[in-house]
Formats: sequence, C-alpha cells, structure tokens
Amino acid sequence: MSLSTTARRLFNVSVSHCSLTLSRYTTTAKSSSKAISLTCPSKLYIPRREISYSNVAGPLRSENKVTVNFVNRDGEKITVKGSPGDTLLDVVIDQNLDFDGFGACEGTLACSTCHLIFEEEVYKKLGPVTDEEMDMLDLAYGLTDTSRLGCQICLSKSLDGMTARVPESVADIRQSGDGSA
Repeated sequence: MSLSTTARRLFNVSVSHCSLTLSRYTTTAKSSSKAISLTCPSKLYIPRREISYSNVAGPLRSENKVTVNFVNRDGEKITVKGSPGDTLLDVVIDQNLDFDGFGACEGTLACSTCHLIFEEEVYKKLGPVTDEEMDMLDLAYGLTDTSRLGCQICLSKSLDGMTARVPESVADIRQSGDGSA
C-alpha cells in the first residue's frame, strides 16, 4: 500500500495537493537513517478522528476480572478481583493484602512464602506442578496434598470464585529465631 493511500485511509484526506518526498536511506559517514517529509498547503484541513473505548481497548470492567477468595491466617475471608493472566502473587500485591512475609522473592521461584492451600476441585484446575515449584514446596510450612505457590498460579476465567487458604505460618529464611533479620 502506498503512503498516499495509507494517509487517505488514516486521516480521511486527499494527498494529491501535497508534495511528498521520500528518501529510503540517507547515508552519511556516521549513520544511516530513514527520512520522510510531507509538505502540504497551509489551508489543508485534517479532521479529527473520534476515538472511544469501543474502538480501542475497552476499560477494565468487572466482567473481565476473576474473583478470588483468600482465607487469611486469622480465618478471615477476603474477596478481591484480579485480571486473567495475573498470578495470585500479583493479586495479593496489587490489592495490597497484608499477608505477613508473603512473596519474599517477588515471584522468582526462590522461596515458598507465597504457599497457598486450595480445595481439591480447584487444585485439579491449576495445571501441572513443575519440578522447580515442587522443590520450593518441599520447604513450605504446613504442606498439604493441595499446596501450590501463588507465584506459579495464573488466573483464568475457569478459576473464578476460587478460594485459596494462606497457611498459619510461613517458612521465611529472612526470619531467624533470635529476632534478627
């Protein structure tokens, strides 16, 4: 497609009254660059195109979100929404949930502080556990048959309404018995 055809389609203008200079490569001793110049009469009117959410990306609506229920260490149920594709660790951070020590390695699969416990039917929907995740889960406090790391669970519509329980304690290498960090 030519540049004038593209300009006509994008800006809804006629380019026939404009002079167009196009130089594919201007080579100098120091660098090479592409140059395009377009000169038009000063009275040429270019109408503004209306842009609305309907023809760009729509706003983040609640129907595009996945509802996640967390049960914290005190037994309190906290319901939040996350975007499909986000990890559960992302949701905890984005929603500023106060789970002490949660996500110490920031999702790099180097700790087990984002350890979560799932209901059996939810656990089956989560997909396979990698060897790296299994190695980190071996270090987790209160490990169960339905334990997973929150940094490895990506939200999808099929997980809408799920419940994840935060274990009573966390194995965090940053904490030691004498209170020093």
